[in-house]
Amino acid sequence: MNHQSFALLLSVTLHHDLLILLALLLVIVLLHMVSGRFGISPPILLVLGGLGVSLFPGIPTVELDPDLVFLIFLPPLLYEAAWRTSWREFWGQRRAISLLAFGLVLFTALTVGLITHSMIPGCTLALGILIGGIVSPPDAVAATSVLGGMRVPKRVLTILEGESLVNDASSLIIFRFALAAVITGQFALGPAIGTFFYVSIVGIAVGLGVSGLMYLIHRYLPTTSAMDVALTLVTPHLLYISAESVHASGVLAVVCGGLFLTNRSSDFLNYRARIQANGAWETLSFILNGLVFLLIGLQMPMILRDLGMPPAPALFYACIVSVVIIASRPAWVFFSAYLRVWLSGGRSRPSLTPKALFLISWAGMRGVVSLASALAIPLTLEDGSAFPMRNFILFATFVVILCTLVLQGLSLAPVIRALDLEVDGDPAVTYQLERRLRARMAQAVVAHLDGNYAVELGQHEAFSRLRHNYERLGSESLTEGDPQEPVLRERYKNALVDLILVRRQVLRSERCESDLDLEIVRRMEEVLDHEEARIQGTRY
Repeated sequence: MNHQSFALLLSVTLHHDLLILLALLLVIVLLHMVSGRFGISPPILLVLGGLGVSLFPGIPTVELDPDLVFLIFLPPLLYEAAWRTSWREFWGQRRAISLLAFGLVLFTALTVGLITHSMIPGCTLALGILIGGIVSPPDAVAATSVLGGMRVPKRVLTILEGESLVNDASSLIIFRFALAAVITGQFALGPAIGTFFYVSIVGIAVGLGVSGLMYLIHRYLPTTSAMDVALTLVTPHLLYISAESVHASGVLAVVCGGLFLTNRSSDFLNYRARIQANGAWETLSFILNGLVFLLIGLQMPMILRDLGMPPAPALFYACIVSVVIIASRPAWVFFSAYLRVWLSGGRSRPSLTPKALFLISWAGMRGVVSLASALAIPLTLEDGSAFPMRNFILFATFVVILCTLVLQGLSLAPVIRALDLEVDGDPAVTYQLERRLRARMAQAVVAHLDGNYAVELGQHEAFSRLRHNYERLGSESLTEGDPQEPVLRERYKNALVDLILVRRQVLRSERCESDLDLEIVRRMEEVLDHEEARIQGTRY
């Protein structure tokens, strides 16, 4: 092939891929509109929509590359989820999160392994555990997307989101060990335990180290807002690649790095960078979430084509795996919750109510990580023979995703209504907390004005009006006056910005010294960001 022919072929291929990508983005937007119209969670409709689109004649086959998921999709989605998680709340629920993210994943993998080994012909125990490791972790994106907007107790939501952030690491570790056992035909427990601790501890260390370096770059190098936003987009991939390059857990690195940086974001991101970053990440998250779930549905033709066995028995065995997956979660959740009660002889009580435990046990939707793990299974063993049951594993994984996402996802809203859980965060209490915080800010502003702008307060009505507005403790809008003198106008503008900085200091102090809810802090921070942007005349 000469140079011109190759260039033409490359141009045609890029053009074709670009058209497919644009078509997928259009489908994502349309399905989101439909989901909003009918009140269906977007991930569910996107998977079903992708499945429906794939059945149309003439639709090209779209094969999901596992490397694409693990390198392109997974890091930013995990990082964005970690960025929205409060470290204090996450650490406060560390016991419950660990029991689900590590204990439940191991329990599910072993349960699926034993049952599939005993029921499916030709399925060895290693293959069964491999299937269990693939389908055991609930999906972080599915959990946050499906539960978004529902009235769920904050503690339950923190546990579910925290579990889905960490469990990918434990499931991928089990996947690696089971895959090695299938390929080599042997499994050594000692080295496996040592590898587990290495992968976990080094992954956490790399995440903290790289995120610490990014913090120093943000904080002390002369970056602009655009640079800061670009760095936040690069950081999750840098965390993941750095950990994976030393054979550690990239997932744990991304999660730990995201939690570290979000807890310190107020120190290195100014108002302009935060506003721009919020917009950039909201758009990126929308596109990646949509593509992930749409691509899951589009995999069905490829999976059915390569199934390698009659569809009826394959569907029967895949449904068995789905039932085991769904049933093992409540078994573990209630067992682990009441084990301490039993060991204490009834002297202690579960930290969560039975209703809350049931909700946690029912919110176990699977997603793209499971499908990517299944696709990452090699085609052949070390001796060159075909990897056993690879096509069935792909099919079973797709069925599990479909069953959990559709069955559990669609039923979550009526289940939550039926449980009638007591939701914390009373609007009246929240309002009082915000009002009290505004009052503290206003008091600090008045004191700052009196100490630093005494001359202007005595000579110019604009400054006295400004002081009066803050003294009333009620107004969030500023009377910005229009002084005639250019010097006074600049001085007035600087005073407004200076007072915003004072309120930021109060907000940061209250966040560190009290148990102020993170949502309140971020809502107030957003108000200050937009107020400063308006004063500065920033366009965003």
